[in-house]
Parts: sequence; C-alpha cells; structure tokens
Amino acid sequence: MKIALTIASSDSGGGAGIQADLKTFQQFGVYGTSAVVALTAQNTLGVDAIHLPPDSFLRAQLGALARDLPPAAVKTGMLATAALARVVAEALAEYGWRDWVCDPVMVATSGDRLLDPAGEAVYRESLVPQARLVTPNLDEAEVLTGLEARDPAGMERAGRRLLELGAGAALIKGGHLTGGTLIDLLVTPHGVRRYERARVITTSTHGTGCTLSAAITAGLALGRPLEQAVTDALDYVHRALLAAPGLGAGHGPLRHDVPGPEAT
Repeated sequence: MKIALTIASSDSGGGAGIQADLKTFQQFGVYGTSAVVALTAQNTLGVDAIHLPPDSFLRAQLGALARDLPPAAVKTGMLATAALARVVAEALAEYGWRDWVCDPVMVATSGDRLLDPAGEAVYRESLVPQARLVTPNLDEAEVLTGLEARDPAGMERAGRRLLELGAGAALIKGGHLTGGTLIDLLVTPHGVRRYERARVITTSTHGTGCTLSAAITAGLALGRPLEQAVTDALDYVHRALLAAPGLGAGHGPLRHDVPGPEAT
C-alpha cells in the first residue's frame, strides 16, 4: 500500500487541513500519515484560535515518518510561520521527497494574509523551487509572482512565472473568477491544459483547496502521471461539492466519502 504524507494544520471542524487530507487519501486507497504544523479551533463560521507547536516538534514528526513510514508523495498546506516553513523546506531537501504538492495557503477567503512577508519569501526561495506542483488560488498566485492573475491570460503568466521560480508545474485555481464557468489552468514545461466545468453554486466550500491538493498527492503516490492525477483530483472535488452534506451555519465541508477513482 502506498503512503501519502500531509504536512499541514489541524481543523477541529473536520472540513479542511489534516482532517480533510486524511479523508481524501482514504478515498484514493492510499495510507495517510501526517505532520501537524498548527492546531486550530475552528468551525464552518471561522477560526477562533491557533496554537503553534515548537519548531523542534514539527522537525521530530517529520524525522519519525522519514525513518519508518517514508511517503511516496507529500503535500503541504498551511505552514503558519516563516520558521515552520523553513523546517519543512529543510526536511523536503534532507529526505529527498520529490513528489511534493505545494498548496501555498497564504491568503484567507476574507483576503487577509496568513503569512508575513518573511514567510512568503520562504515559499519563493526555498519551497516553490522544490515542488513538483504548486496549486495557488488567484490571490496566492499574485503574492508568489507579483503578477496580476484575474483572467486566464494572467493565470497563465503567473503559472509560467512559478516555473521560472523552479516549480515543476503550476495549477492555477480559478475559483475566484466571476461567471458560471470554473476555469483552472495546469501550466507545465510542455504547455498549458485548461480545465472548464460548470460552477457548483453552494456554500459548502470549506477545505476545497486542501482536498484538491490531497487528491493530487494521492494520485502521485499511486504512480499516476501528473496530468492524470490533476484530472482525477478535479473530478473528485467536483463530485464532493455536488454531494456536500450542508453541515454548519457557515461555509460547510465537502462530502469526502464520495468514491475516488479507485472505486469508479
């Protein structure tokens, strides 16, 4: 059985972060391990509190997994601080984890920055250059590249800039575009693939980005080519949105137990 590792923060509401990642791994038939970067007290309405462990504890988690349960693929989510992001960058290099999906959780839905400029610099200088795939939304693409990404042409330019920074590929997520058609662009050294589908009108969108990057990571752990892993993951998230259970009074979770590609 293949192992996939998530390095991210815990979501007490169960819809995003570590919890969403592990549920997604399960649906794709891979064994999920985790390194917890931060603990959050949150629900569908928002985040009430965040607790950060010492940097040394994150380093210890990653070392324990490298020694006994080395992953076939890795994803990262919210890394919280520049210091914790550096620990992750060092571990990726030390343990040779190359099939790594970087979900650069840097900007909240509200538009608030989740990292200070020092943390953003760690992404550009130490994390993006190691990533097989970077999966920013439009705001995160702009933070990472300094380029405007508000239409498909801008998204493509941002994707190409991420490749210039060293990323193997970039999936620019167009969820913040207006209109009834959802557009995502996969930019690789070989070209650009455009994904289009009808937008699902729902408030159950909490953890969408986490779930997508986890699904791609699971596909890579199973040995699938990158484009197939992305295609399978986008399809899975679309079905999970359509089947969302409507829990909570705010932005609710997806339904992670829809069948993954292994079961279809």
